Amino acid sequence: MIGRKQEGQPQPEQQYTKEEYAAMKQAEREDAWAKVDAQAQETFKDDASMKGFLTFMAQCTPQSTRNLLILYSQNKEITHPRTFDKWKEAGRSIRSGEKGYTFFADQEYTKEDGTIANGYTITKAYDISQTRGPQPLPPQKHLPEEIIAAMVEQSPVQLAISDQLPQGVQAQYVPKQHTIFVRNGMDETTTICAIAREQAHASFDSVGSGYYRQAYAAQAYCAAYVVAQKCGLDTSAFHFDKVCADYTERSPEEKRGFISDVKRAAYSINRDIQRSFWNLKVAIQSDEFSIESSKPEKASKSKSEKVPER
Repeated sequence: MIGRKQEGQPQPEQQYTKEEYAAMKQAEREDAWAKVDAQAQETFKDDASMKGFLTFMAQCTPQSTRNLLILYSQNKEITHPRTFDKWKEAGRSIRSGEKGYTFFADQEYTKEDGTIANGYTITKAYDISQTRGPQPLPPQKHLPEEIIAAMVEQSPVQLAISDQLPQGVQAQYVPKQHTIFVRNGMDETTTICAIAREQAHASFDSVGSGYYRQAYAAQAYCAAYVVAQKCGLDTSAFHFDKVCADYTERSPEEKRGFISDVKRAAYSINRDIQRSFWNLKVAIQSDEFSIESSKPEKASKSKSEKVPER
């Protein structure tokens, strides 16, 4: 139909003078950053606020800290945001009538001296739930023992099982030995969370000089929660009251820095886990000479599945 606007496509901007356009964009950036800082403050309000934001970090595709904060402030159910152009490249279209979310998009620009620099522009993003296209495959679920094996296989430092750790210490990264010592005999969920926390410590130690454990204890604890959530584990044992109390008086910039540390560590651990799963997937091939089974294979039951009463 002539003159019909493509669904979800951003409207062309009204014509402005150079000065008006610059002022409008500056106001747009200031408003976006105000929302980012307001959400950073809100995140550290209490246990529920921190837990809600970290759960969002786990459910959402990897994003910058500023985008995690501003997206969470707009819709806590977002899982996979992209700009209009990125969805178009992916072969999906925006549903009619959908409203985009304020979003920081990376952008190159030319400086006055002619050099190219990296910056950003304020635009709109749309969640995958606002798009049309082929139904994406659900993420594959893995057993806790498979997750542990993946964490061991791709660990950035050595892991060692120990019966000698002091009472109350589940696991600990020892910088001088570049080794994570893990208590023997813990249940699978506790083991995964403890390893994730200590792998976060190891990642903070690799950033540069000046690492000491207490400076990153809260960030590592939060990163372990994000990893556990991403793996679909029970996270009810995590509590963030102390984290929030320790940071309540910090500036928005410091709180954003804290979140960036958590994000960087959690993303790194999750990438390593997924890399291990992928390596195993491509390594295992079907075998035309497999041995026939005399009995049909039984479908495995999850531990949470109940046997029906007779």
